[in-house]
Amino acid sequence: MAMLMDFIPEAIALGAIFSTDSKTGLLLALFIGIQNLPEAYNSFGDLLNSGFSPNKAMLILIPFSLAGVVAAIAGYLLLAGQQQLVASLMVFSAGAILYIVFQDIAPMAKLKNHWTPATGATLGFMLGMIGEKILS
Repeated sequence: MAMLMDFIPEAIALGAIFSTDSKTGLLLALFIGIQNLPEAYNSFGDLLNSGFSPNKAMLILIPFSLAGVVAAIAGYLLLAGQQQLVASLMVFSAGAILYIVFQDIAPMAKLKNHWTPATGATLGFMLGMIGEKILS
């Protein structure tokens, strides 16, 4: 549920951003794709661990990805120029991803004295800053 609360609003916002600024839309699409790959991998693994076969897990996840495409098209067609509403959707989406991180992901992390997560977060933030500077 939390994954969809993150994915659908961000897909709507992505479509809306593409309607007004394709460069920023492309950058945002790249970031969303990078963020959603491990999320999708973990969701697939969770379904397998719950007893679903790989084929059944894919049948469950594929409609969710198609819902994202429909949401992006809706955002493109219906929210062009609605910056305040798009910003609100992104804040809602950010809240959902924070919930996912602190409810599901962080409690399961068992890394001690490991630099990879902090470095990954720092590099991701730096990539966003570089991308923004390239666009401006």
